[in-house]
Amino acid sequence: MTDAGDGTPLVGRRRERALLARALEGARTGRGGSATVLRGDPGIGKSALLDWTAVRADGDGFTVLRAAGHEPEVGIAFGALHQVLRPLWENARALPGPQLAALERVLGLREGLPPSGFMVGAAVLALLAEAARRGPVLILVDDLHWVDSSSVAVFVFLHQRIAELPVVMVAASRADGSVPEGLPATAVDVGVLSDADSRALLGHWHPGLAASTTERVMAEAAGNPLALAELPGQLAYGHRRGVLPLPDRLPLGRRLETLFARRLCSLPADARRLLLLTALDGVDAAGGGTFREPGQGCTERLLARIEASGLARLDGTGRLVFRHPLVRSAVIASAGQAELREAHRTLAGRLRTDDPRRLLHEASAAEGSDEALAARLQEAGARIALRGGDAEGALLLEKAAALGTVPDARARRLTWAAVMSARGGRLAYAAKLVRELREGHVPDDVAPLFAYAVVYVDQSHHVDFASSMALLPDALAALTAPGAPESGDLVEQMFFKLLLAASYTGDPRGWEALERYTAHVSPAARLCHRAWADPPRTAHGAEAELRALTARMTAGREAGAAWLVLWAAAAVDAADAGLWRLFGGEHAYATQGSVAKARCHQAFLRGDWEAAEDCPAAADLAEEAGYHCNALLFRHYFAHFLAGRGDLGGLRAVRERIEPAAAKARMRFVTDHLDRLEALALMAHGRYEEAYVRLCGLLAPGELPRGLAWFHLPFFDLVVACARTGRRASAQAHVVAGRAARMDTVSAHHAFLLAAATAVAADDGEAEAAYAAAYAVPGSCQWVFDVARLRLAHGSWLRGRGRGAEAREVLRAARRTFRALDADPWVQQCEAELRAVHGPLELPPDSGEPEALTPRELRIARLVATGLTNKEVGAALHVSPRTVGAHLYRIFPKLGISSRAALARALPDD
Repeated sequence: MTDAGDGTPLVGRRRERALLARALEGARTGRGGSATVLRGDPGIGKSALLDWTAVRADGDGFTVLRAAGHEPEVGIAFGALHQVLRPLWENARALPGPQLAALERVLGLREGLPPSGFMVGAAVLALLAEAARRGPVLILVDDLHWVDSSSVAVFVFLHQRIAELPVVMVAASRADGSVPEGLPATAVDVGVLSDADSRALLGHWHPGLAASTTERVMAEAAGNPLALAELPGQLAYGHRRGVLPLPDRLPLGRRLETLFARRLCSLPADARRLLLLTALDGVDAAGGGTFREPGQGCTERLLARIEASGLARLDGTGRLVFRHPLVRSAVIASAGQAELREAHRTLAGRLRTDDPRRLLHEASAAEGSDEALAARLQEAGARIALRGGDAEGALLLEKAAALGTVPDARARRLTWAAVMSARGGRLAYAAKLVRELREGHVPDDVAPLFAYAVVYVDQSHHVDFASSMALLPDALAALTAPGAPESGDLVEQMFFKLLLAASYTGDPRGWEALERYTAHVSPAARLCHRAWADPPRTAHGAEAELRALTARMTAGREAGAAWLVLWAAAAVDAADAGLWRLFGGEHAYATQGSVAKARCHQAFLRGDWEAAEDCPAAADLAEEAGYHCNALLFRHYFAHFLAGRGDLGGLRAVRERIEPAAAKARMRFVTDHLDRLEALALMAHGRYEEAYVRLCGLLAPGELPRGLAWFHLPFFDLVVACARTGRRASAQAHVVAGRAARMDTVSAHHAFLLAAATAVAADDGEAEAAYAAAYAVPGSCQWVFDVARLRLAHGSWLRGRGRGAEAREVLRAARRTFRALDADPWVQQCEAELRAVHGPLELPPDSGEPEALTPRELRIARLVATGLTNKEVGAALHVSPRTVGAHLYRIFPKLGISSRAALARALPDD
């Protein structure tokens, strides 16, 4: 049992405390920052763990920053961020002017145009970096499930960039709340206490309980700390002492709110009113309220009654702090509608007329329709959205729709709310609004906007592209017609959505419609169209143009431009640091999920195959958040790594999971890719004839078909399959087709794949020079897996010509790469070639050396060696327990052991 710092005991929680202590130690000793999300049921002890972490960090010299979400303020943009920044604000003057201005505008301290969401993140990161120069920093966020979306977006931004700073983030959320996309993929689940720990906690809070009462409370509480602490206090003295029989049913678990409600009923009306005002007013610290009623309403007697009830207490600064968030819920739930409306009216009257919270209180206090209030809510929602709070703006617009009296105005408000919700990451909410709108009349003036909302939801949530083809061409026609009103960047966004649908499905209707509107869109949109429409004939010079366009892009560009640049880069495999900067501190153009998808594909192409571990967890998070298309695509990219490693079983399992949905959506981008990936996996096992048949289903030798935008990826595969099955003429015909299409002018990857294919298909007299030319293609070394495959082919060619020494050198280089990628079937192909060079009994000198652990494998091995379970290791490293198990499956053979117990002895000291 330890002390959380305020006299509250923290019993057990050894695993959680060890994880949090390691995080603090890492920041304190300069090993970098980290983020942890604690997730559990109400009353399970998450806040106690935050308090324990705060006390420990304070003792270690940390600057401790705290914030808490609050249900009534979930619609107030950047509310939680304001709490975090308050202790640092005196240092804000050291920030560059634009960053200081961004924070001041977000926090309502300065008038002016709103900053982009990611400019806010960059400013906060700079402020934290300044604080971190003086010592490590701890950020604690309680009730993450009630934190406003804008603050969450900034916390996600910080999490992804604090690895190099001595900054630790720890957040707590309800068990039924999803972890926001971009925060640690695996939350640390705070479960119930063990029997021993439950007994210790019960003994601390309620010494002297009769044995029979103790056992009954233990059984009913089932390890919930709040129930253990609260329930016995509700029992009569005779019950506690075992004199009287206990009642048949005890109010535990979900009935805890009822327990608090009973305490509320024992308070006088003025005390309940004060608690209700505090509960509805907002939070200034974890569990605290800021409301103070003047005059006789806040006497010492009243506060004494509240504190005696155990529902709330005054903290050291005079704030009224609820014992637990459930108390606040119970206070609100126990109030009647008339009481709630009166409390909201009181709170509204105490706020400035321009304070968004006043509008929320006025809306909650309204008893009927109020068009004037609806108009004010709509205006406030638009302002909040401009500040980057799309999700909060949508909430105000929906309230405005509910209060309004004009049917068409209601439809307009709900349409905007749907679009803003989709852009703000609340996709399931957007889908709900779209369903509601479909049941009524949508005015003509917002019909194009409604079409965009429908398509956004259908593509991302339903994985359905039919509405894209049915609605977007007509919507684009309406927006680009002569005399059409100004629509901002809506034409560009619709063009992009239609381009996505056409790229994913290959539907000719989409491509035909896009051709009609290229004159109405930006150079970025036209470039993206060329890169995807028919690359062998339309994408020449695409990468060079992309880089020039990216270099010119600044913070003033429209969001649609960056979306289009990202998708164009995906077409030509050109995503790199120059592109990622657009999605960094100054631009809020893409959600983290979309950027993560692009990073997954680039990681595969460039040999960073440890990133494969992140794909399944990212897919699960996307699924949980309602982004079903993202989830499908994350699994699709995971299939790339499985195919590259020759894992036919894993690949087919993923295929069985995603192919039905992709086929239903006619998503050829996925289904055709799966055929190519199966061919790649077959080649890993030397099954070149089967691979050839698979690949011919996509493109015939000597042909570069329309409708296969990523033709360059199976291009090299087909040439290798042709060469390895004795179809050299077909291989050469395919190379001729690639040269005729000027494939090498599309992108660096296209150029390398054409050069590699040329070398594999070349006749003996030309092969030597062709292999040298392929290696010499600028930037060839970045295509790690493809270069290793080229070396395997080259080594085999050298061996066949009796040039054993040269073959050994090339084959060993290929084998080293395949080993680093964990691509065992390819390693075996290299070793078969090496045995052919050396003879059956003579192996290369390095073939018997034990394999070294990768950095991630070493981290996992060291954690497991301390006695942690796979789940605990996964929580520490933000990966799934299954991923940890897969690593151990590779670690044990490398170390020559067969059990977890042997890890500590087998690990190197260095």
